[in-house]
Amino acid sequence: MANRDYYEVLGVSKGASKDEIKKAYRRLAMKNHPDRNPDDADAEARFKEASEAYEVLSDDQKRQAYDQFGHAGLGGAAGGGGFGGAGAGGFGDIFGDIFSDIFGGGMGGGRQRASRGADLRYDLDLDLETAIGGDTVEIRIPTLDQCDACDGSGAEKDSPVDTCPTCQGVGQVRIQQGFLSIQQSCPDCHGSGKKIRNPCRKCGGEGRVQSSKTLSVKVPPGVDNGDRIRLSGEGEAGEMGGPSGDLYVQINVKPHEFFERDGNNLRANVPVDMITAALGGEIDVPTLGGKVSLRIPAETQSGKTFRLRGKGVQSVRTSAPGDLLCKVSVETPVNLNAKQKKLLEEFRDSLENSGRSHSPATSSWLDKAKRFFNEHLG
Repeated sequence: MANRDYYEVLGVSKGASKDEIKKAYRRLAMKNHPDRNPDDADAEARFKEASEAYEVLSDDQKRQAYDQFGHAGLGGAAGGGGFGGAGAGGFGDIFGDIFSDIFGGGMGGGRQRASRGADLRYDLDLDLETAIGGDTVEIRIPTLDQCDACDGSGAEKDSPVDTCPTCQGVGQVRIQQGFLSIQQSCPDCHGSGKKIRNPCRKCGGEGRVQSSKTLSVKVPPGVDNGDRIRLSGEGEAGEMGGPSGDLYVQINVKPHEFFERDGNNLRANVPVDMITAALGGEIDVPTLGGKVSLRIPAETQSGKTFRLRGKGVQSVRTSAPGDLLCKVSVETPVNLNAKQKKLLEEFRDSLENSGRSHSPATSSWLDKAKRFFNEHLG
């Protein structure tokens, strides 16, 4: 554990919020708790590893020390599974709110409470123009909605609901595992404390039904790959009348035929014919706002980049637009006929006989190559 990154253990980024860290830990704790994995010898080790990571990352002071100095900055404050960490409030504070999920009702007993529905993710593919200009996009998502036939109760209308005979309405049963006595959710009523005599025909007693819905997503101008748009309350319906989760729309910007986004800037490769590159001229370059004229100076070399200011992107986080960076690629002519080839040969001869260097980069490279041959190949 000493050599493993705590963020990696919980599967979160270094910028994760406390809620994200808590949610990740709850998921791992429920998955790896030894009582849920009696045949997995490694479950307890994974559980303790996640607990140690949570103990540090849920405490502001410990997390700051860990972010700055790593494990060395904790000075032995974390370890041994994290069960006694004073910074996180000790055993009860760390585990009190997750035991209700692991065992169905918490350490203090009581009926299962209404729980919030799961968050959902939707991957939205956008072309570059839409991502930069913004738009309202309709999406259709599958989800779990509260059953309208029973209002989420799971029982037929006017059907009597009895007290669960197994737990006597408490929603919990106590089991003995060695020296440890544990309360867990009643297996018959699943923590509700009630037995539905006539389950709802539409949802089968679940209180939720599978459905799909169409939503309008307002895409703000300037979004980029990886940006998320949160739609509050548009996730899955909660259990037992609990609130719905949220929907997170993940933005994926599709490749563009001309432009590549680089932060607020746009990059474009612009081919220029050999004659224009040598003598200079003007060419039309596409931008997101229409075509513009780009002046090519005489003797422009391949790889030269020209900046068109203000022709880039105004992101959701900045007020000023970026630039369009046009990288020139000088194109050698192809499909020459005999006359054109002869003219180029005559042109080459005139350059060689002029007594001047017309290709400085080539001459420099050839000089370096000659020195290399002389020094290493003798």
